[in-house]
Amino acid sequence: MAEDKLDPPPFFENVNINNGDKEEDLFVSARQGPVENSTHHVTNGDSNDADISHLKMSESKAELETIPISHEPDSLEAAELEGRDEFLEISIGDTQKVGEGMGAYVAYRVTTRTNMPIFKRTNFTVTRRFSDFLGLHDKLTEKYLKVGRIIPPAPEKSVIGMTKIKMGSSTEGNQNNGSDFVERRKASLERYLRRTAQHPVLIMDPDFREFLEYDIELPKATSTSALSSAGVMRLFNKVGETVNKITYKMDESDPWFEEKLAHIEALETQLRKLHTNVEAMVTYRKELAALTNGVSRSAALLSACEDHNSLSRALAQLADTEEKVESLHLEQANTDFYILCELLKDYLGLLGAVRDAFHERTKLFQHWQHSEQMLAKKREAKAKFELQNRTDKLDQANVEVIEWESKVERGQESFEKISQMIKKEMERFEKCRIQDFKVMFIKYLENHLEHQAQLVKYWEAFLPEAKAIA
Repeated sequence: MAEDKLDPPPFFENVNINNGDKEEDLFVSARQGPVENSTHHVTNGDSNDADISHLKMSESKAELETIPISHEPDSLEAAELEGRDEFLEISIGDTQKVGEGMGAYVAYRVTTRTNMPIFKRTNFTVTRRFSDFLGLHDKLTEKYLKVGRIIPPAPEKSVIGMTKIKMGSSTEGNQNNGSDFVERRKASLERYLRRTAQHPVLIMDPDFREFLEYDIELPKATSTSALSSAGVMRLFNKVGETVNKITYKMDESDPWFEEKLAHIEALETQLRKLHTNVEAMVTYRKELAALTNGVSRSAALLSACEDHNSLSRALAQLADTEEKVESLHLEQANTDFYILCELLKDYLGLLGAVRDAFHERTKLFQHWQHSEQMLAKKREAKAKFELQNRTDKLDQANVEVIEWESKVERGQESFEKISQMIKKEMERFEKCRIQDFKVMFIKYLENHLEHQAQLVKYWEAFLPEAKAIA
């Protein structure tokens, strides 16, 4: 009969609800008490680093990236941390362009320092390319997203930036060939690794530890290529997922999820507006620096042709002061970008990862509902065979009913498990988010105050020269 051969619902071939027991075994290490209830002290560097405002756009941004992505531990975790005092520091240092032409790529040196016993050494350095980072993210997503984990997103591709690198002769010393792009990508890759290492389950993953510790060439992540067949298929899958998110609205039985989803949507909207305005502010500061440079040059030329000695000295001093102010505006633009703008961009990506976890729960709910519908059909078919006294098909109908009853049970169990996991992950995400923004605002305001204080000093030093004009 036609109703005996119904196909499963679309878009969900990648979720196997028939392997509930197997999936539980796969993630048993991630759900064990000692792992889940103990957070390792993952540090991102000393919080008393050198003044961030003294860094230029062309210099290394290592000091700018030491803003901790912290996690507020509970009392049990705090007690464990006091006894073990474990740490993990990840940094990305030198970069090297490998190859020439369109086949070229940038290799990043990832250095790790730690005293955690899960690693075999305390200091190790590996060389990775950008596709390796994307491959690592794909592996972690494949393992943990379907159980409700929030996976930190990897940095986005940049075709324009990489084209500058491929066509340039060097990755350093020339703004036109993309050195600024490399510095920004280094910073974003470093934040990605630190945020992943902060997660108490992801840090234990063997793929993540292999990525950090073993300096071997990883399998080429061809699926990360935008022009590959796998990339095209991934694009179609994303389109299908997006359409499904829009068209399907589940009947939510838990008001907690409705409230959280509304909160996430509102937060994402406001963060996007703030990020746009901060980007505009960075642009305006750079424009202000360029205009200040023009004032400095004009004052210097005017002082050279001024006959009045005291006025000439004052103009020369004004040119020098404006040059210092120009440098200060550029440093402030760097602070705005690397402290404020980049964190906002990171959290827009993280909110997308939260949405992905919520969507996985919706997919499991759809499978559960589909199983219940199929079970009802199989029971109807069984009842029809009984009325018709079709003993030849009755045994098969009984087997199918038992099979779909098992699928319904596993579907419900998977849905309840992912709901609990998402609540746990959201609690951790909110703690990290509040702490991140607290640290960011304090650091940003401290640097802003230092810049303004330095600006006042520059003009106070110029004031006597102005008053001395006779």
